[in-house]
Amino acid sequence: MNASIEDTTVRERTECSAQIDSGAGRLFGLGTSAAARHITVLQVLPAMGQSGGVERGTVETAAAIIEAGGRALVASAGGPLEHDLTRAKAQHITLPLDSKNPLTVWANAHRLAKLIRTEKVDLVHARSRAPAWSAYWAAKKTGRPYLTTFHGTYGTETWLKRRYNGVMLKGELVIAISSFIAGHIRQHYGVPVRKMRVIHRGADLRRFDPSQVSAERVIKLARSWRLPDGAPVVMLAGRLTRWKGQSVLIDAMARLGRDNVRCILVGSDQGRNGYRRELEAQVTRLGLDSIVQIVDHCDDMPAAYMLTDLVISASIDPEAFGRVIVEGQAMGRPVIATDHGGARELVMVGRTGWLVPPGDPDELAKALAHALDMPPVTRQAMADRGIANVRENFSTNVMTSKTLDVYEEMLALRPPAR
Repeated sequence: MNASIEDTTVRERTECSAQIDSGAGRLFGLGTSAAARHITVLQVLPAMGQSGGVERGTVETAAAIIEAGGRALVASAGGPLEHDLTRAKAQHITLPLDSKNPLTVWANAHRLAKLIRTEKVDLVHARSRAPAWSAYWAAKKTGRPYLTTFHGTYGTETWLKRRYNGVMLKGELVIAISSFIAGHIRQHYGVPVRKMRVIHRGADLRRFDPSQVSAERVIKLARSWRLPDGAPVVMLAGRLTRWKGQSVLIDAMARLGRDNVRCILVGSDQGRNGYRRELEAQVTRLGLDSIVQIVDHCDDMPAAYMLTDLVISASIDPEAFGRVIVEGQAMGRPVIATDHGGARELVMVGRTGWLVPPGDPDELAKALAHALDMPPVTRQAMADRGIANVRENFSTNVMTSKTLDVYEEMLALRPPAR
């Protein structure tokens, strides 16, 4: 990954963020105008089958639209998170938008165009590439404003891939989930700053709030993981895939050389049994069977953070954002992350956590030792700063408020279609 992809200038980051604020309070944000109560937004994504950043962001944005007095529609192939949309009083429309078959994509465009007209949709927001092609054609056919959210660093190896990705840049505005992603977009696609808006993903502070996690929940999880009393806990949460850096953390634990610490790797292997077996063999080879434990998906991550002394993000490749880094800080836990990608925007170095070179177990071990040896008063100060950092910059409310501001900005240029 080129360094130029990693960095946007201070001026560019400021301009991307400042553009968001310019639209506040016109149609949506506070629901103050009569028109706001009739605005209909259609979000389009492949499916609602998992609680990833795309799906969760869709639900949270839909809830914010409803709360602001608008109407929220979501089109996807469906899935368990439809229930979350129902609870938010949003409407879900089931279409085969998870298909990449060109004929299905084209048919979906006609279905969405019909939906846009029937439901009097005012704005179309696409969040993934295959359904974005359908949404783009439908919006163009019906004359509706179209925007996208760029959630990751899609592959750019061939002309065909860049062409396929290009639909995410055809919107009148493009939301990037970090300044790192904004830099990636500029580097590979030449999109001007004036067309981009940086809106970081947010943590749900109703869920990730230390005061809302009972001692019983923490004790239950500690027993489930068979953790000894008093042992410091280091946790890396993320699906078991090589680029997440679990192997680097295991090597760092061996270099740390402490037998009173427990390291928990939380995440499903999602069928990657081979990689899980590699990690288990590495743990045994390094004599860490009593130190490092691999557990499956955890349903109570707030309790897991409360059980943890240090939260680790050891990703070898740059994270587009870094959800675990934000959630850890929200729960008052110091974080150690790798020094690239979105992590650079989330960690206040030396104040809420530390950054270490990617793929470097020696430097990670040094950071672990430093963090574990912090006196309680320093740890508490770091916890307070981490919580404040997330509440001010990386909450769900901040994310959805800025997203509605972008909707307002677009709708101000095009009056709602009635």
